Amino acid sequence: MKPGASKTPASELSCEVCGLMPEPTRTRLTLANVAVMLPIELLVHALVVDTQLSYLAKVLVLTVTATVLVIWVAEPSAARVLRGWLHAPALRHRRRLTGAPALWRARTVLQDEPGALQKVTKALARLETNILSIHVHPVAGGVLDEFVLSTPGDVDEYQLLEALHLAGGTHSHVWPTTALAMADGQTKALSLAARIADAQDELPLAVAELLRARVLSPAEALLERHDAGTRLKIPTAWHGPITFARPGEPFTPAESARAHRLAELAEILAHRPAPSPPN
Repeated sequence: MKPGASKTPASELSCEVCGLMPEPTRTRLTLANVAVMLPIELLVHALVVDTQLSYLAKVLVLTVTATVLVIWVAEPSAARVLRGWLHAPALRHRRRLTGAPALWRARTVLQDEPGALQKVTKALARLETNILSIHVHPVAGGVLDEFVLSTPGDVDEYQLLEALHLAGGTHSHVWPTTALAMADGQTKALSLAARIADAQDELPLAVAELLRARVLSPAEALLERHDAGTRLKIPTAWHGPITFARPGEPFTPAESARAHRLAELAEILAHRPAPSPPN
């Protein structure tokens, strides 16, 4: 929709496929039809009653005229004139959904200099975006800032990417997310460490869950690809190297360190002597 274009019930609720709007409630439809039909009925009766026609002729004229006017005038007029009122419940529901906050994960590389992050926060603030969490990872050429953002429902991925770009960010990525993103990586890693301590064979799945990545089979791992940091390999003594992939979302140094520490924990536990049974 172009900026400044007026929003009508038809434009807000019309189906993109068939062009129809949702069916209004029966109560509202009945009241709208009565409101439009009543003046027509009264006018027709007033015009016919004073004529010199016979009683039967008056009944026929009233019936036919009222029916035609209702079908061709009243119902279309009610649907058009009272459209906003007829579809008010659906409109309120749609506007609540549109205005509901959305959660996003965003990453961008900034220059490691004073004021760089401030530019990003100002650019996001212009979109009424709230930064819920931020993690900073040193990378070659600057710092990789990872955000969890809360935005109005009508803010989309492209607006966020444009804001990050205008603020000086490079290699920016934005993904929809859920409230689970608010669980910080350290807490999640500790929870998965406890899971590995109970069963070391859980390492591949635990790391995949930690990184939101996919475990590659040995055959897939041998394929040469330009991964741009979207593959991570961790060594293990009993499994051999395990490779993880996360297309479109490069692994950060902090994520790599957490995955390697989990692998070290599993290896230590695997080589620890089993406790002797109590006497």
